[in-house]
Amino acid sequence: MSSEPQNSLISYMVVGLGNPGRQYKVSRHNMGFMVLDALANQLNLSFSRVESKALVCKGEYKTKRLFLVKPQTYMNLSGQAVASLVHYYAIPLTNLLIAYDDIDLPFGTLRIRPSGSSAGHKGMQSIIDGLGTNEIARLRLGVNRPEGRKMAANYVLRSFSSAELEFLPAILSKAAQAILTILEKGLEPAMNQFNNTIED
Repeated sequence: MSSEPQNSLISYMVVGLGNPGRQYKVSRHNMGFMVLDALANQLNLSFSRVESKALVCKGEYKTKRLFLVKPQTYMNLSGQAVASLVHYYAIPLTNLLIAYDDIDLPFGTLRIRPSGSSAGHKGMQSIIDGLGTNEIARLRLGVNRPEGRKMAANYVLRSFSSAELEFLPAILSKAAQAILTILEKGLEPAMNQFNNTIED
């Protein structure tokens, strides 16, 4: 552990999006939660407290004072918790990262972006609305688009297939590593390294 005084550390917040409840635990819409669990496990941290309608764990990584956040509102209200915590801990928006599922990307694909629209993702849109800007870095996690005319809203609330579950641990580990690379080296190096398909 660093011997530097805590106020010398740079605060950084990583938010994973999902829905609370056991029935959604391994659903596609909970990829953000799952990635934060994988990241917390790598850092030997645990989500042991509730603040502003979110599960929060705090720790340190390199020169960062790290806040990991899993909003416990339902997805389309995620911005309430995020905006409250960003303001309370005075997190610069340049030091905020949101991880969430994306049906427009193939399963096993990561896309890191510094800003952009929500592309219809209600959790991300809630955060954009809550913070009043779309200049928010995000890690999009591919979950595939449903076949045929299946409704996307129902599709993302379903569990992964058995074939997908086999690859899921490796994907989550790679996504957690992408977040650590962002924290250590910045967005652009992480984009160059991770904006591809994992199973390549």
